[in-house]
Order: sequence, then C-alpha cells, then structure tokens
Amino acid sequence: MSRTAIVILNYNGEKLLRQFLPMVIEYSAGHRIIVADNGSTDRSIAIVRTDFPGVEIIQLDRNYGFCGGYNRALKQVDADYYVLLNSDIEVTPQWLSPIIATLDQNEAIAAVQPKILSYIMKTKFEHAGAAGGFIDALGYPYCRGRIFDHVEDDQGQYNDEREIFWASGACMAIRSKAFHLFNGFDEDYFAHMEEIDLCWKLHRNHQQVYYCGASTIYHVGAGTLAYGSSRKVFLNFRNGLFLIFKHLPVASLLYKLPIRLMLDWLAAAKFLLTGEVSNSLAVLRAHVAFVGNMSREIKKRKILLKAYPYFPGHLIRESSIVFSYYVMGKKTYDQ
Repeated sequence: MSRTAIVILNYNGEKLLRQFLPMVIEYSAGHRIIVADNGSTDRSIAIVRTDFPGVEIIQLDRNYGFCGGYNRALKQVDADYYVLLNSDIEVTPQWLSPIIATLDQNEAIAAVQPKILSYIMKTKFEHAGAAGGFIDALGYPYCRGRIFDHVEDDQGQYNDEREIFWASGACMAIRSKAFHLFNGFDEDYFAHMEEIDLCWKLHRNHQQVYYCGASTIYHVGAGTLAYGSSRKVFLNFRNGLFLIFKHLPVASLLYKLPIRLMLDWLAAAKFLLTGEVSNSLAVLRAHVAFVGNMSREIKKRKILLKAYPYFPGHLIRESSIVFSYYVMGKKTYDQ
C-alpha cells in the first residue's frame, strides 16, 4: 500500500492544472499525485497526459460535485493517507511533511489541514479554512483568521499546532480508513460544508481533527462558484440547516433550529434591501429544499445517533459568533 496519495479533483480546470500542478509535482516528491476528473469537457485530461505523464488519472463519467467526485475517486485509491487538494492551490516547499508528521505522531488524529493563505493577497488568510475551523452554539462555522467577511493578516499568530473542529476541504489530509468509515462525504451536500459534516462525524467517533501551522499553502478560492453567487448562497444556507439537524441533540435543536431559521430570514431581508434579489431568493429556496428533504435527514440523524451517540460539546463555542461579530463588533478570533 502506498503511504500518501494527493488527489486533485478537477472539473474543466485546464488553466489551473497548467498553473499549479507543476509546483505540486516539484514539492511533493515521493508521493502519488492523482487528478480525479469530474467529467470535464475541456482539455484537462489531454493536458495531464501530455504535459504531466507522471500524474495518475481517474476519469469519472460526469460531474458528481465535490462530494460525489471524491467519493467515487477515492474508492479507487489505495493509500494510508489521502490529501484532498483543490486544483486552485499553490503549494510551498515542504508543505506536506509537517502534515504527514502530525498524522504519524498520533493515531487519534484523523484529519489535518495546513495554514491556508490567499493567493491573491498572500499576507492574508483565505476564506476556505484559514487557520482552522470551528463552530458556534448555533452551528455557524468560522475560522481562526477569518470570521464571516473579516480576514486577518498573517503575522505568525497561528503558527501553532492544535486541535480544531473542522478542516477545510480545500486542503485536507485524512486517514483513508477514517474517510471510508463514514462512506466519505454526504453527497446530498453536493458542495460546501460537507467537510464540516465529515469532521463532526470523526469527533463523534472520538477522533481528532488538527491544524498544522508549520505547513502553508495559497488558495485562489471561488474557482468553481464565485463568492456571493446565488448558487453558493443556496448551498451554504441549505447545508447549514442539514448540518445542525443531523448533529445537534434534540434538546438543543428544538430551540436552535427556529433561531437559525429566523436569522436566515434576516439575512434574506438584508440581501433584498441591498439589491441582491437572487441571493434573497436563494435563501428561500434553501429553506424549501431543507423542508422537502426532512424525512431523508431524519433517517440519517437516527442512523448516526444509534451508531455514534457521543456529542463533542467541548469543541463547540458556547455563545453565538453572529452576536459577537455583528452586535459586539468582535472581528478576530482572539477577540
């Protein structure tokens, strides 16, 4: 069995592959590199075959989304560790060694993410993961280095190694047995927050998720869906409801779900007032989709509760990040 496999999920990303794959090859010597193609219609496969002959290819018949694409691809990869790497990421020298060392040192650690900085503004953290993900009392995700739209400068304040709640799917190293224990990502998410759901399951199985500040990558971001697009808004709001409905204890869910729904409507109203009509409608569509899939989500909840009843409450923020950010004006993690 090969030790580590770097798997890049690609969909019509020929320009990104030309730009970033050479550095992955240069700085990942000794590890398998695989491009899993999600049914691209551009020249992605041809480019990999001709320009990067040492890179393996897994070719899927259509676009299964982030979740379905990785689930199908990783079933075909025999390795101890998977490194899920977005195609729009610039890696750095020795980026992988500290991550692998973190996994090697402790069997209880199931997944690790590096420091994720912005490719466009390299002194700033990037939205998708920053310096490790957390979750608040109402199930809202946030990161060290990035809370909602406020992004911090990297001044070495997060150069540590520590346990986090969730690791970013933009770059996540995960034990293969941990990934397959839960059948990979929940494909009903399609994209966005699926990694939070998976990490929550890992915690429920008494495993840990870590951040490794000794490793740095640069992420372009919004390569598939632009920030602020109505499709992204829909997925984030719908999947956020899926997430808390699946994982929160009944006693918490009974009052936290109505609060989340109310806050969603406030967000929809804000979108409407600022002229973002499509985003306002996306919130409505997210709620309709959530209610329409309620019976399916109830089944998932019951199965998960029976198999993994443990709730990792010690890792969840006791207060609301929404209140702290918008009411108290606290914009950074240390605040």
